[in-house]
Amino acid sequence: MSTSNRKPASQKEAPAEPFKRAVIGTMRAISGKTELDVSFANDRPALLGDRARLPEPPRKMTAQDAAVLRGHADSMALRLSCHNDSIHRRLLPSGQTARAVYDAIEQSRCESIGARRMEGVAANLSAMLDDKYHRGNFSQVTYVADAPIEEALAMLVRERLTGSAPPPAAQKLVELWRPFIESKAGASLDGLQNHIDDQRAFARVVREVLVRLDMAEDADAEGDNNDEDNEQQSESESEDQQSGEKEEQVSTEETESSAAEESDAEIEEGVADAEDGPTDDQMNEDDMPDSDECDNTPRPPPPSRPEKPVSDYRVFAAKYDETIGAEDLCDAEELTRLRAYLDKQISHLSGVVARLANRLQRRLMAQQNRAWEFDLEEGALDPARLPRIIIDPHQPLSFKREKDTNFRDTVVTLLIDNSGSMRGRPISVAATCADILARTLERCGVKTEILGFTTRAWKGGQSREFWLQSGKPNMPGRLNDLRHIIYKAAEAPWRRARKNLGLMMREGLLKENIDGEALDWAHKRLLVRPEQRKILMMISDGAPVDDSTLSVNPGNYLEKHLRFVIDEIENRSPVELIAIGIGHDVTRYYKRAVTIVDAEELGGAMTEKLAELFDDNAPGDKRRAA
Repeated sequence: MSTSNRKPASQKEAPAEPFKRAVIGTMRAISGKTELDVSFANDRPALLGDRARLPEPPRKMTAQDAAVLRGHADSMALRLSCHNDSIHRRLLPSGQTARAVYDAIEQSRCESIGARRMEGVAANLSAMLDDKYHRGNFSQVTYVADAPIEEALAMLVRERLTGSAPPPAAQKLVELWRPFIESKAGASLDGLQNHIDDQRAFARVVREVLVRLDMAEDADAEGDNNDEDNEQQSESESEDQQSGEKEEQVSTEETESSAAEESDAEIEEGVADAEDGPTDDQMNEDDMPDSDECDNTPRPPPPSRPEKPVSDYRVFAAKYDETIGAEDLCDAEELTRLRAYLDKQISHLSGVVARLANRLQRRLMAQQNRAWEFDLEEGALDPARLPRIIIDPHQPLSFKREKDTNFRDTVVTLLIDNSGSMRGRPISVAATCADILARTLERCGVKTEILGFTTRAWKGGQSREFWLQSGKPNMPGRLNDLRHIIYKAAEAPWRRARKNLGLMMREGLLKENIDGEALDWAHKRLLVRPEQRKILMMISDGAPVDDSTLSVNPGNYLEKHLRFVIDEIENRSPVELIAIGIGHDVTRYYKRAVTIVDAEELGGAMTEKLAELFDDNAPGDKRRAA
């Protein structure tokens, strides 16, 4: 039988691959970004810059599963297409709750634009939202305190912009807040319909909604509007100036053709200078002060040394807080079981992180190896240079001397967010990466401490009960019971603390996160260490959140304290601070930070950031000052 017409065998692709390609193509078409990087993983959907992560489709995918996944894809694509991040940031209100409302309404605007134009997109978004609120168990809420106001406002805005009722799983949530919101800001919400395609005007109406709901001050909104007007005015002036210069360029070319090239260069330089603003060399002579005036003008006194800033952050009842070792929170048998579960969850990831850790180890060990200086006039005789003396007896003897390496005694603290939002893959990956990194650094003689932070209870715990019994005083400060966990002390060997990391897999451990106090706690532990170099790495997936505290304090209370602690460490402490955000932009808080979309990138980010620090052998200005 002839085999000349037989086609070569091709590898059969997975059934979901054509569906994935269709989803990716649709996202790129809607967003207008042909280079959009889309991945699929068993993790929460996330969008960061031009990188999107979607849920991995199930093996036996139903029509509902496909609609939910398409809804996530459409939501992200519409965000990229209809959202201007610079406008969004300029009008961003202060206060965490106000920002959450502002962000949720903006997302609702982007999704509503697509839902109004495409029926298929509207159906996908409805399926996605119903699945989202169903997973959040919002259909069972009975109290306003358990119903996020930002979600209710987003659904009410969607209802006005598209005419679609809230999804079944969100109806109870919306009805709990509807009377209050409609009575306070119903008229302002009605005005959003007229500005759906104008993000700046839409955002200003949202600010009005926040003012009516007592989440923002009217003065702040007016200030933002004035800033926008001034910015638009300056932009128009710049455009007029540039157009005038272009007309002058055309006129010059017509009248002075012999000097066209020189004229063009001057005009282009003038346009660039007009855009960048006048420099010191370009100031007019009339604007320059006379030398006599400069000499006779009294100089202002040197500024006094600023006092150390003081935070207004306070704790209502610290007696209920606890700092506890992981082995004291559950028995050894359960720790063994949880550790085995952790190893099983991330078995495929261990090899990748281990390779990255080995690369880091080689870089660290290379810095600790002995180094020599050659071709010296005195020292130890260099036998490798003796052959050249035999070849040429007139060559002088060559000596060598061992030089000191600048690899200093170092301790590294890994501070891991143990909040409820880390549940699932993020906390599993964080635990595994911390485990492998601690083992690697221990081989290199670098001591490592692994810490975690959460709260003992949801909604306040005993601190809130004590506050209620005390008559509910105003502005009580932090109103929850902290739980700071020591998974591995710096002096403890890795083999003894290995099982402790399995505690992160324990059901019910992950609750609220109060980042500022946790960062301060880890920082103080480092300050008393005897090592020369101290490094603190924070791993988190969001801003500080504690419903009990934020319900009776300003909305930015915890975030303000976090910024205060970060400023203290970065500017007044010998400790070097790094932050890694998982699906959350932490660069707005920390000077040295990196944000990753997928939790599986954590190992690479941790090793790379540490390698950067260790490669910087010369002591920095900050460490010299300390």
